Amino acid sequence: MSSTTSSRGRIDKREAILEGAFTVFARQGYAQACVQEIADEAGVAKPTVYNHLTDKATLFKNAIEAAARTSLNERLVTLESLANPGDDLPTTLEDVGYALLRLHTDDRSCALRRLLHSEIKRFPEILDIVKDSGPDRLNQALADRLARLTLAGRLRATDPDLAAEQLMALLTGPLEARSQLGTRTLDDDEVRGMAQAATRTFLRVWGPDEPDTP
Repeated sequence: MSSTTSSRGRIDKREAILEGAFTVFARQGYAQACVQEIADEAGVAKPTVYNHLTDKATLFKNAIEAAARTSLNERLVTLESLANPGDDLPTTLEDVGYALLRLHTDDRSCALRRLLHSEIKRFPEILDIVKDSGPDRLNQALADRLARLTLAGRLRATDPDLAAEQLMALLTGPLEARSQLGTRTLDDDEVRGMAQAATRTFLRVWGPDEPDTP
């Protein structure tokens, strides 16, 4: 076996362990989860888990980081359409908002928030872990897209960072109440309506000035 193949296999095994760990921690919570159950979920032997990640606490923090990074990467993909939004910017923004809301309410994101809330006292450092791979990075990427749209005359977002922050607040602000803290599944029509309302409000503030009528 070549060193490249061996290295790839080790990476794949580590990823399987982290994914399995996150699944078990999300289902059981940190205190109730056991390494053997994580090994079973990942399809590896228990010693293999310890070989890759030395103890349960390290496993938890790495699993949280991996889940947050995956969620971030999925969200960044949704912003790509803003690079070339076509003639109908409001519809493109609404579609982006809808996709972001759907990702914000998927199983991984809901589990990540529950684990953050329940384990923050035990692991205060996970707040920084999630921030580094979460809202801050997403807002920066969104601000960059909005700045480029402003330069193209499609928006008047003189402060793209603030504009990005406000758009995300408009999108996610109603979610906790609407979803009853993640215990209620929102249907597509409701999520689409939330994206539409957020986009319309955002464009009233940051949209281009309407041309003067003669």
